[in-house]
Order: sequence, then C-alpha cells, then structure tokens
Amino acid sequence: MIFYKYSLSFISFFFLFFFMLLNFFMMIYFIMNNIYLFIEWEIVSFSSMNIVMSILLDWMSLLFMMFVSLISSSVIYYSGSYMMSELNLNRFIILVLLFVFSMILLIISPNMISIFLGWDGLGLVSYCLIIFYQNIKSYNAGMLTALSNRIGDVMILILISWMMNYGSWNYIFYLNFMMNDYSMKIVGLLVILAAMTKSAQIPFSSWLPAAMAAPTPVSALVHSSTLVTAGVYLLIRFNDLLVNLIFFKVLLLLSGLTMFMAGICANYEYDLKKIIALSTLSQLGLMMSILSMGFSDLAFFHLLTHAMFKALLFMCAGVIIHMMSDNQDIRFMGGMSLYIPLTSLCMNISNLALCGIPFLAGFYSKDMILEMVSMSNLNLLVFFLYYISTGLTMFYTFRLLMYLMINDFNLMSLYNLYDEDYIMLKSMFILLFMSLISGSFLSWMIFSYPYMVYLPFNMKMMVIYVTLIGLFMGYLISNMSVYSFNKFLMVYNLNMFLTLMWFMPNLSTYGFNYKFLNMSNYLMKNIDMGWSEIYGGQGIYKILKNYSIINYVYQLNNFKIYMFSFVLWMMIFIFMVVF
Repeated sequence: MIFYKYSLSFISFFFLFFFMLLNFFMMIYFIMNNIYLFIEWEIVSFSSMNIVMSILLDWMSLLFMMFVSLISSSVIYYSGSYMMSELNLNRFIILVLLFVFSMILLIISPNMISIFLGWDGLGLVSYCLIIFYQNIKSYNAGMLTALSNRIGDVMILILISWMMNYGSWNYIFYLNFMMNDYSMKIVGLLVILAAMTKSAQIPFSSWLPAAMAAPTPVSALVHSSTLVTAGVYLLIRFNDLLVNLIFFKVLLLLSGLTMFMAGICANYEYDLKKIIALSTLSQLGLMMSILSMGFSDLAFFHLLTHAMFKALLFMCAGVIIHMMSDNQDIRFMGGMSLYIPLTSLCMNISNLALCGIPFLAGFYSKDMILEMVSMSNLNLLVFFLYYISTGLTMFYTFRLLMYLMINDFNLMSLYNLYDEDYIMLKSMFILLFMSLISGSFLSWMIFSYPYMVYLPFNMKMMVIYVTLIGLFMGYLISNMSVYSFNKFLMVYNLNMFLTLMWFMPNLSTYGFNYKFLNMSNYLMKNIDMGWSEIYGGQGIYKILKNYSIINYVYQLNNFKIYMFSFVLWMMIFIFMVVF
C-alpha cells in the first residue's frame, strides 16, 4: 500500500495527536495545582447585556478534549486507508475536522451562545456526514437525525432568550447562588430536553441507529466521544442546578427504559453496525441514569472509558465489513478469528471491556455505577432496569461473538480475508492500549481519595451473577437450531414490537416528523403561496403594473387624452361649484 506521506489525513492525525499530548500535560498540571482557568473576551455590549466569548479550562474540559482528540486522530488516520478509494477524501477529512472543532468549542464553553454554536455545528456537520454516501436511505436517515436534533436546538435557543433575564449567558455563575430560584427550574427543564434529544433518550431514540448510514469512521467518532455524548456533558456541567428537580426523576425512568429497550433490540438485530449503535444507546442510558441520581463524576468516568472501547469496536466492524465485500449482515460472517486474528483480538477485547470484564476499561466504571445503585435509596423498578440491562449487554455481546468468531463462514465459497492493512491496525492498537489501561488510569485521576463500597456479599457479587446469566443465555440463543425458532412465531407480534425499538422509528418518522412536515407544506401552499401572494408580492405587483400602464398611456402625449381629461375635470369642477 502506498503510504500517503503528506496527505490531509496524515497532517490532521499529527496535529490532533500533538493537541492530545498538550491537553494531557495541561490536565495533569491543572489537577495537581487545582487550577481553574476562565478566559473572557467581550465582543459587544448593549443595554446591560454583554455578548462575550468565554473559555473555561479545568481538569474536566481538558481531560475530555484529550480523549476527543485522541479518538479523532486515530479515526482520521484510519480513514486514510478505509476511505482510500473515495474521490472526495479531502472533503470527508475536512468535515470530520469541523465536527471535532465543533465538539471542542462545546467542551470549553461556559457560555450558552458559544455552546449553541458548537451544538448546532455538531448537528449540521453530522447531517453532512450521514448523507456522505448519497442514496435515498442516507437522505432519510440524515433528515430524521437533523429534525430530531432540531428539537434540542430549539430548546437551547429558548434557553438563551430566557437567560437574558439574568443579564449574562455565562451559566457557570448561576449554578451556585440561584439554584432555588423558581425561574431556574425552567432553565433545568430546557437543558434536560435538549440533552435528551442529543443523547437519544426515549422518545428521541430512533435517530441513533438510523445514523449508521454514515461511513464507519464517522460512526466510530460520532457514537463514542462526540455527538451523542454532548447531551451528557451538558448535563454534567449543569448538574448542581438540576440535582433537586423533579424532572431529573423522570429522566431517571426514561434513561433506564432506554437502556433496557436498546439491550433487548440489540438481541433481535442482524446488522453489525446497528447492534453496536444499540449498544451505544444502552450505555448512554446508563450514563444518563447515573447522572440523574446525582453522581456526575461517575457519569463522566463512564463516558470516557466507554468512548475508548466503543470507537475501537466500530473500527473493527469497519475492517470486517470491508473484508466481507461491504456486507453488514452478521449471519454471513463467521470464523473471523481464523482469518483476521489481529482485528479479532481488538474486537474481542473491546467487547469484553463493554461487558465489564474485570480489569478492562469498562469494568472500573460499570462496576462502580452498579455498586452505587445498590447503595442508593431506589425503588425496585430502577434497580431491576439497571441489572437486567447489564445482563442484556453480556447477552447481545456473546451472541455477536458467536456469530462473528465461532460460527462457520457463510458468505461465498471463494474469499480473500487478510489482516495486513497496517494503517488501520496501527490506529486500532492505539485505542486497544487505551481500552486496557484507561479504566484504572481514570479511576486514579478523577477520584482523588481511596474509598471502598461496603455491601453484603450477594449484593457485591450481583454484577458477576447477572453477567454470567447473560453469557449463558447468549450461548443458548446462539446455539438454537433453526427449528427452535418456530417457537418465536407464537409471539410474532411481541417480536415485531421488540425488534422495531418499541415502534419508535414509526412514531418519530410517520407520526411526528411526517405530520409536522405535512402541516408546514399546507401552510406554505395556503399562506406563503396563497394569501400572502394575493395581498403581498403578486397583488402589489399587479396593482403597480395596471397603474404603470395608465401612466404609460398618458406619457404618449396624445392630445385627445389631454382634451378628454381637461373636459372631465372641468365638468367635475362645475358640478361641485353648482351643487
């Protein structure tokens, strides 16, 4: 393979990698010296309202920027090989860079205006990336994503106008001393609704699997550390304000249901990328639910560890899809570990980290989250949602591994599977290393004191129990013969309900978006192209046209017209004088 020496992807990789190192050293310095850096630049001031560009650098924003730049540098390096045959490779790289810069703007902003610029930048660029492969499926998926995220954008816009009541858009100043103010509850509700759309919680979940129409490197970036985590990050920043609100209790229920729903749907799905997307949805539900219980540091911890192994999982999936002649159906795959051992190694380790196998990245965050749930004063429903969803994670992961690694290869009799694309492998090994060490590294970094969660033995072992049950169930389902599937036909309607994400895509596409688009079409036809044309542009145009015709006839200097006009005016004058 010809090494792309000075191509845009290679330059971007080096730039982002050095940016990651800079963030890492700054973050270490900030944590050790407990520094918070707040930079403010006033752009314009009017009637006691200042529009300022603000930057907040603390350990959290630097750590998140470090992870975003590390993942995006690996993804861009990977794209140089994955998208090599693409004519518009440079356009793709520029779009990915715009995406990363939008996310960085969102991370470092304590100001609602600049947050909105980053937030909307993410939405716009994600639409451009989803429709990158131009076909009808991509257009539909892009439109669904854009319209679902527009709801969150509108919430942020309302929030910006509402915050004019306080004289500044720097939310960081209000969180401590205005928490009990009644009008701040409206701010809390708007932030929660915006975060729910961006992080795809019920009832806005249907866009996330649809966004898989994008190229695989985009999926690796979008569904690990950028677009879907923007909502979680915003709630982490607003956490002090929101923790006492009743809306947070509703969010706990909705995010728990999202986690449960995504876990079930992943067991019915056969598209490789959609299984991983539903897995992302499940983990987002986990982050949102632990956040709505008040443990914002734990949510941030899981957000970072999850970003590493999920990006790696998507990159492995991209390699496998390439090998399988662009086929994404897992029923055609099998025996991958025999043919592409290095990619299979990366895939298995990232899958095990996702399941929370001890001492990998996912274990440290998931185990701590579930132990905190066991300690908290929660009802039985939420407790079961957490543990059943954890079991379902193991369930669909083991099912995926059975289909990919253990079953027989089913695609074609003549095939050429190779594992020697070193550009892809190098970028995957960076993330593989981080998937192994980031859990312990972050647990020492974020939590600055030693502690122990003290629970009874069975409660402590509960995570292990549900993991083993999930593994056993996944093994049983994967080994079921074709004839056993006839049992599923007895509950066909229930199967349809579970497979189609509880009918959410139908509701959001045909119910919500379709009705609104139809209504706007009706308004356009009747008002924009109807009444406002008659009494607006076209009507005025016709009146002016008629008057100009009359004026033109006068301008012809016809003596008869002047005589007629003179006689007419004289008659009117005489009539007025006499009567």
